[in-house]
Amino acid sequence: MNACFMGLGYIGLPTSIIAAKHGINVCGVDINTEVVKITNQGKLHIIEPGLEEMLQEVIVTGHFKAYVEPQMSDAYFMVVPTPFKGNHEPDISYVEAATRSVLPLLKAGDLYVIESTSPIGTTEKMRDLIYRERPELEEKIYIAYCPERVLPGNVIYELVHNDRVIGGIDEKSTDKAIEFYSQFVQGTLHKTNARTAEMCKLTENSSRDVQIAFANELSLICDKAGINVWELINLANKHPRVNILQPGCGVGGHCIAVDPYFITADFPMESKIIADAREINNYKAFWCAEKVQNEMLKFELKHHRKPVIAMMGLAFKPNIDDLRESPAKYITTKVMQSCSNADVLIVEPNVQEHKVFKLTGYKEAYEKADIVVMLVAHDEFKTLSWTDQKVILDFCGIYKK
Repeated sequence: MNACFMGLGYIGLPTSIIAAKHGINVCGVDINTEVVKITNQGKLHIIEPGLEEMLQEVIVTGHFKAYVEPQMSDAYFMVVPTPFKGNHEPDISYVEAATRSVLPLLKAGDLYVIESTSPIGTTEKMRDLIYRERPELEEKIYIAYCPERVLPGNVIYELVHNDRVIGGIDEKSTDKAIEFYSQFVQGTLHKTNARTAEMCKLTENSSRDVQIAFANELSLICDKAGINVWELINLANKHPRVNILQPGCGVGGHCIAVDPYFITADFPMESKIIADAREINNYKAFWCAEKVQNEMLKFELKHHRKPVIAMMGLAFKPNIDDLRESPAKYITTKVMQSCSNADVLIVEPNVQEHKVFKLTGYKEAYEKADIVVMLVAHDEFKTLSWTDQKVILDFCGIYKK
C-alpha cells in the first residue's frame, strides 16, 4: 500500500516512519525544503529517542522517502498545524492547503484522513471541498478523522500501543480508516463519527488544561498564604479519590495550550470552565515573569548592582526540544524586555542554537547566576544542588522535596 503524509513535524514524521516500518510505502511531504533534505539523509529535525535509527532503516528498505510535493498514493493523511488567527480563532487554512494539494491525485477508492487537531465540522468541510472540486469522487472515496494521542519523548511506543478514536463521514469510511491503522496500531481502534472524533481530541486536552489550571490556581493561593504547594498537593493526593496534578509556569505545546480555544471559539456561552482554565494558565506565566522582575529589583536595591539571572529551560515540557506555545519562552522574553542591562543567561539543554536567544550551558549558567529561575523540570537541572547562596525561584518543582 502507498500512503502520503502531508506534514513532517512532531506527529507527521514519527507516524510516517512507523507506518513505513510496518511495510507501508510512505511518501512524507513537507513544504520546508531543508526538512525534506535532512530527512532523506536519515537525520531527524526533531528530538525523539530511537526514531532516527528507525528513519535510517526505512530509507534503506525503500519504504520511506520525503518530498516537497505529494505523490500518487492510496491513502492521504493531513498532519499539518492548525494555528490561531485573530482572537484565538482556529485557522484551518493549512489543512485546506494540504487538502487542495492532494486534490488532483485523488482517485476512486482512496482514503483521506485528517489527523490535525481541528474544530468540530472540519472533516465535513474538507469533504465538501473535495466533492465540489472533484464531483466525480462523491461517495467513491473514504474520508475520516483520526487524532493522534502521543507524548513527545515516547512517541514510538505510544503511536503503536495507544488506543485511537476513528470517525468517518460514514460507516464505510470509518471501517476503511480502521483497516489502515490496524496495520501498525496495537491499541484498540474505537469507531465513531467524524464530529465526535474531532470533539474527543479537543475534550481530552481541555480536560488536562482544566486540571492543570486547578493546580496552578492552588500555587497562586499557596504563595500568598505562605504554604508549600508541593507538600500540600502531595498530602491532598493521599486521599484515595484525589489526584491533583503538579503546577508549573503555565501550559504550553501545540495541544493543551491550543485545543481548548477550538471549543471556546465555537461555543463561547457553554464553555465557561474551559475558558477560565485557559485564563488561569495564561496568567500563571505572567505571574511568574512578575515574580522574577520583583526579585531582580530586590537584589539590585540590596546589592547596588544588577543581578545575573539564569532562565532555566525554554521548552514547553521536560526533556524535549519543542518550544511551541511555551510559557517558559514567554517568561524569558518578558524578563529580557524588562531588565535593560541585566545579565540574562538562557538555558535549554535540548536545543543546540536558537535564532533569538543566545544559549548558555546549564552548569555554567547556574554557577554564574545570582538568581536562578527554574522554568522546566529537565533531568539535567535535577542534578543541580539547592543552595542558600543564590535566589532560586522554582516554578516547576525541581526542589519540591
